[in-house]
Amino acid sequence: MNALSQLSAAAIVRGLRAGDFLARDVTSACLDRIAQLDPTLHAFLGCRPEAALANAAAVDAANRRGEPLGALAGVPVAWKDNFVLAGEIAAAGSRMLEHYRSPYTATVLKSLEAAGAVLLGRTNMDEFGMGSSTEASAFGPTRNPWGRDLTPGGSSGGSAAAVAAELCPLALGSDTGGSVRQPASLCGITGLKPTYGRVSRYGLIAYASSLDCVGALARTAEDLALWLDVASGLDPADPTSAPCHGGVFDRLHDRRDLRGIKIGLPWELNGPGLDDEVAAATRNAAGHLRELGAELVECSLPNVAHAVATYYLIATAEAASNLARYDGVRYGLRRDVAGRCEAMITASRSTGFGEEVQLRILLGTFALSYGYHDAYYGQATRARTLLRQDFERTFATCDLLLCPTSPLAAFPLGSRIDDPLSMYLCDALTVPASLAGLPALSQPCGFASDGRPIGMQCMAPAMRDDLLLQVAHVYQQHSEHHLRRPLP
Repeated sequence: MNALSQLSAAAIVRGLRAGDFLARDVTSACLDRIAQLDPTLHAFLGCRPEAALANAAAVDAANRRGEPLGALAGVPVAWKDNFVLAGEIAAAGSRMLEHYRSPYTATVLKSLEAAGAVLLGRTNMDEFGMGSSTEASAFGPTRNPWGRDLTPGGSSGGSAAAVAAELCPLALGSDTGGSVRQPASLCGITGLKPTYGRVSRYGLIAYASSLDCVGALARTAEDLALWLDVASGLDPADPTSAPCHGGVFDRLHDRRDLRGIKIGLPWELNGPGLDDEVAAATRNAAGHLRELGAELVECSLPNVAHAVATYYLIATAEAASNLARYDGVRYGLRRDVAGRCEAMITASRSTGFGEEVQLRILLGTFALSYGYHDAYYGQATRARTLLRQDFERTFATCDLLLCPTSPLAAFPLGSRIDDPLSMYLCDALTVPASLAGLPALSQPCGFASDGRPIGMQCMAPAMRDDLLLQVAHVYQQHSEHHLRRPLP
């Protein structure tokens, strides 16, 4: 194996500036590893080797000329299939958009290009982000590098598998209810969902607009801090984006221990329904945080019991609205059939959308229908407000909250695909932060007896992504869980 493919993003940036290697060599190492492993993993849906090598060569040329290099110069980056890049396919894991080529580029991808990153290719995902195992992709499932019979999680499973298998050091994902954090946990890597609005959603194919967040997956918190500084900021093209201060990476190393940090342990997220090994690994990690100086306190989020139901009402209602545009007339796949226009729309949507997407559209349409809107969608929005208030009260006494990321470690492919409720409960620990719009991070904290990785999740108040990354970085400086890798 070429050691360059094992480097973190931060190590690539440092090594490139020091002249230890060329950006083209790093990119070639990643492309070689993709060619070697991805036919089995199926993490990528499309790779662009010629463009990537040309971008890397341009970085090397700028470096030779002594020009200032961007914050991510020479770092190979993959992106989830729901981010658009001008001239490239963006299918969102769906037959509905299988042949769609975007005329414009997502803001976050523009930011990466401006920072000198090398864009490798797009990764597999659950269709339109609707799933927790990447089995709902129209193009086949991705396999977990820790076991080819295991799911990598979802919906950003392709991005998580790519980072875990060292096909690239950094990958973009989207997180609506846990779609960055849950696959990060199941694949033994680090995943960040920033504060809602901190990173522009312009160019992200919408699922549920009040919940969708642009996130990223890497092997270390340090790499995610590097990415967040590049990606954050107000974007006139996204009215939900917010101004925010940079310098997260520079402040990352200010803290050497966790003294003065108070971490809350919500009992609702740390008890019922957890796999025994997941619960034990999280308790051990909490003890380690205490040894590093943190104070642990018990706390409660009473309305979190309604989070899953609240999430699936709000998310499906917004999905039904967002996906109404794909009708074969204006956007998406078209199936011409004899008869009225309604027959063509029905045929196009029935062919273009998979079963899970159709199910969620139906759920969302019902929740918004006349006579049921207030009883379902309206009630869900009120429950969301109560949950936000729970978090506000708790953060008045705690700096961070801690719980497992997923109730269980990676499960076998096919084991839950026919049981939607059990699949939805995989999100039970991640949807609360999504509903409240809070930053949350998953990082490895242990392993099951059979070697499957286990992740813990930390949540912070809005716009305290910096504190979240600082604490994760301190933990990773004093632990080795994030260093363990699956066999090739």
